[in-house]
Amino acid sequence: MTAGTSLTPGTTTTAEHELAALQREHGGPLFALLLRLSDGDRQRAEDLVQETLVRAWQHPEALHADDFDSVRPWLLTVGRRLAIDARRARQARPPEVGAEVPENARVTADHAERAAAVLDVREAVKRLTPEHRDVLVLVYFLGASVAEAAEALGIPPGTVKSRAYYALRALRRVLPGYAADLR
Repeated sequence: MTAGTSLTPGTTTTAEHELAALQREHGGPLFALLLRLSDGDRQRAEDLVQETLVRAWQHPEALHADDFDSVRPWLLTVGRRLAIDARRARQARPPEVGAEVPENARVTADHAERAAAVLDVREAVKRLTPEHRDVLVLVYFLGASVAEAAEALGIPPGTVKSRAYYALRALRRVLPGYAADLR
């Protein structure tokens, strides 16, 4: 059994009362020191305060030594050493990356999403009139120029442009989630 544990749930021991008193009496100055040593990172400072108090709980003999009047210097020293160790540990490993994607990272699309998008676009293209579908297939899927599409379909280039415009407009209505891709 460790210091501060009780035999029955809901009861507290003398060690727990002493730990709570340490927190009330010395927690503020300890947090202020560790906040400075953590470069203003409140979460890290709170973690270090908690770790310092755990060390105090694990070493009750240090808290009751007759060599000093106050336990604060011992707590501040332990907290400072923990902060230094934490800083060294952070410097020894690569920087942590949060939820954001680094600029140089390759973004790969999910194959399932891509397959679903292909099916959605195919169905939407099938709903177009044959004239609009033919223009889209030539210009967007086969990569023909407006002049090449006009020659292949036997219509003027202006008609190819207007059919492509109205075909894309119809697709935007049918595929609202893909509207940004069709602009």
